[in-house]
Amino acid sequence: MIQIREFFRLISPAPPPGQADVIEIHSHLMPIHYRRHPRARNYVLRLHRNNTVVVTIPRQGTRKFAREFVASRKSWLEKQWRILEARHLPPQDLRPGMEILLHGRTATLEVCRQGQRWELRFGGERTALADPHGNLRPVLESRLRCLAKSLLTARAAELAVKHGLKTQRVVVRNQKSRWGSCSHRGTISLNWRLIQLPPQVRDYIIVHELMHLRELNHSRRFWAEVERVCPDYRAAEDWLKQNSGQVGF
Repeated sequence: MIQIREFFRLISPAPPPGQADVIEIHSHLMPIHYRRHPRARNYVLRLHRNNTVVVTIPRQGTRKFAREFVASRKSWLEKQWRILEARHLPPQDLRPGMEILLHGRTATLEVCRQGQRWELRFGGERTALADPHGNLRPVLESRLRCLAKSLLTARAAELAVKHGLKTQRVVVRNQKSRWGSCSHRGTISLNWRLIQLPPQVRDYIIVHELMHLRELNHSRRFWAEVERVCPDYRAAEDWLKQNSGQVGF
C-alpha cells in the first residue's frame, strides 16, 4: 500500500480547462506537451533542452494514462535533467572581464589595486583579494554566500510576517539541484545562488517554500495559495526556465 500511495502522490491532477500540465523537476516547473502519433505503439517520454517534457501517445492511448506515465517516470526525468545540466557546466576558472548575474543584472568581474592590496569588484560589491592572478571563483563564491545568508534570511522573515506565517528556521545552503525546500518540521532551506536572481523571481521562490508551511505538497490547494499571494508567479517560472543556465557562473 505504501508503494501505491507513493505512486499516486506523484500524479499531477488534471489541470483546469485552458491551463497547461506541468511537472516539477528539481524545483523547476516544466510544461508537458502531449503528441498523439497514429503509428506509435508505446508511450514515449522526452525531456528537451528548453526544459519541456514531450509525451508521445499511441493511437489507442489516453491523456489520463499519459499523465500517470509522466508521474511514474519522474526519477528518470530528474536524471535526464542532471545530464543536460552537466553538459552546460560553466568554466571552473573565473578571470577578470568575465560576467556573472547579481540581482538579475549582469556584473563584470574586475580586479583593482587599492593602496597596498587588491580587490575584486563586481556589481557595486568589493572584497579583498590575496592573489590578483589566480582563480576568482573561491573569493567570489565566499562573498556571494555571505551576502546571500544575510539577504535571504532577512527577506524570508519579512515575507513570512507579511503572509502570517511562522518559520522554525531559515538556512542558506549550497544546494546543487534545488532553489529551495521546506521540511516537515518547518525549516526553510534556500540556495545561496538566489542572490543572483531578479528580486521578484527570488521572492517568488521564497514565497513558494513558505506556502509549503500551509500545504506540504504540490496539490491544487498549494498552487491556489501560491497564486493568491503571488499572482505573477508564472512570469517568475518563465524567467527561471529561460535564464537559469546563467546562474551559478
